[in-house]
Formats: sequence, structure tokens, C-alpha cells
Amino acid sequence: CAEMRGHNAALPLQNDNNETAMSLYDTYVLPAVIDRACSMPAVMEARRDVVPQCQGAVLEVGMGSCINLPLYDASKVDYIWGLEPSEGMRRKAQKNLAASALDVRWLDLPGEKIPLADNSVDTVLLTFTLCTIPDWRSALAQMHRVLKPDGQLLFCEHGLSEEPAVARWQNRITPVWKRFAGGCHLNRPIAELLQEGHFAIDQLERRYLEKAPRIAGYVYSGSAHKRVAD
Repeated sequence: CAEMRGHNAALPLQNDNNETAMSLYDTYVLPAVIDRACSMPAVMEARRDVVPQCQGAVLEVGMGSCINLPLYDASKVDYIWGLEPSEGMRRKAQKNLAASALDVRWLDLPGEKIPLADNSVDTVLLTFTLCTIPDWRSALAQMHRVLKPDGQLLFCEHGLSEEPAVARWQNRITPVWKRFAGGCHLNRPIAELLQEGHFAIDQLERRYLEKAPRIAGYVYSGSAHKRVAD
């Protein structure tokens, strides 16, 4: 499951026909597949544990088709910057946007290029997104930059399992998986990535989603704050 679709790792392109086919797949097929996968009951339950905690000015990285919108507590949110580079996902979001009274302001750039001022958002939200960003270090640096010193980063991400047998399969499958799944990596150690990105984790829960393949259903969820001085 993934929501940052703007720079998926495509199959090697050998001719114009392959390039056209992959472009059509990325624009029309992949958004529908991802939207369905990311809205399964177990995934939505995981989102419900995190999204209602958002408050103030929110930056949702990889907003996708706006699956999270109904889960926000509108009384706590001023507005939402929705970072989503995929035109296909933004187009798919129109139905959810129309059904919501929340103020959503689109940013159509990759996560590595967040066009917001330093210390300008109260909450950064990551839901099934970090697995897909190619340069996750740069993206986390940008999130760190725009988050206020007293703000919070909320996350719900799938990643590398603590079980060695599952982790081995995640490492084996990821090179092929990411080519068809919008750049999604099954094997990113989410907690370690956040810490490397200069975030201090306040709460962390790890678990497998019910009725999900173990290679894709190991989820890290919780909250973190930015470390100002390292």
C-alpha cells in the first residue's frame, strides 16, 4: 500500500510503446489499484488510530485520493496542505474532496520538495507513504524543516518486519514489487528512518494488519517530534 505515486520505479523502458504503456498504467490503472488496497478495512482501522490526532495546520504527505479526509477531527484542524504529485491520484480524490468541508490546499510536488515556510505546520501526517518516496532522507529533512518545534509527526506506515523469516522475503520481493506498486518498498525500517531524519519517537506500536499478507502488512504507527539540535 502506498500513496506517494509521483515517482514510482517503472520497469526498464526499451521503446516508446513500453514508455506509453507504463505512462497509461501509472496514470489510470495504478491509482485505482492503490486506492483499493489502501482502503481495505484493516488499513482503514490503522488510519483511524492516527488521523484524528491531527491538529492546526496539517501537512499530509502523499494525500492520494483523500482517503483520510473523513477520519480527521474537523474541530481540531485549521486546514490541510495535501502533498500529492500524482495527477491520477488527485483526479481520483475529487469525490472525497466534494464530500468534505475541510479546507484542502493541494501541493503537486514530490515529498522531497515541500514549498512551505520553515516551522509553518503543526502536524505532519504520514500514512502508507514513506515506503514509496525515492529520496526519503531529503523528504524527511523537508518535513523536519516545515514542522514547528512544538509540532508533531504522526505516522502509520508498513515496513520491515522484526521476524527474520518475513524480513528475508520482504528483501527478496521488494526489487520486483516496487516496479509494479508505485515504488513501494516492503522492507524499509520505518522507526529507524524517522530517527535518522532527526525525529524523536514519542509513541510506537508495531503489529501485523489482520487479513493482510505478512510481507506487506507489518505496520509501524505512532507519533514523533523534531529534534531541534543534534
